[in-house]
Amino acid sequence: MRKLCLIQFVLLIMGCASLKYKKTVSKVELDRFMGKWYVIAGRFTYFEQGAHNAVENYTWNEKHNRVDINFTYNKDSLKGEEKNITQKGWIKNKKTNAYWEVSPLWPFKFDYLVIDLDKDYQWTVVGVPSQKYVWIMARNWKMDSKKLDEIIDRIQSKGYNIKNIKRVPHAWNI
Repeated sequence: MRKLCLIQFVLLIMGCASLKYKKTVSKVELDRFMGKWYVIAGRFTYFEQGAHNAVENYTWNEKHNRVDINFTYNKDSLKGEEKNITQKGWIKNKKTNAYWEVSPLWPFKFDYLVIDLDKDYQWTVVGVPSQKYVWIMARNWKMDSKKLDEIIDRIQSKGYNIKNIKRVPHAWNI
């Protein structure tokens, strides 16, 4: 009986592990991916709640063989206090460049999956294996609702959870 319970427990753990989302795009050209991305919508971490004018900026750090990430936003309003979060990212799958580990604070590292990407690098979708967080980003902050809905439909068709995705307010030059 005890052995049966152990086997069931192991199968349960294995089954839960297989529920984690691990699909990424087939290839990310890092030089094209670097630069400014406006965070258009997503399911956000505690630190990102209330973000307005959210921007991620990716810079390849040749010396340290990593991506330096700078996330800026206005807290709680378009003219709110500007916040800045710096992070470091390491490419874990060098064949695709679509699976990274990102560290907002040492020693913590989190999986970062590029799950969808426009062929012209005009928008991208980044998620995590648990599907708890997802970020839809674009090179232009003026993404219309129809385009955003198309992207959300794309990631849902890939099996990614789209529940509770919220749009980030943007208004530049105000």
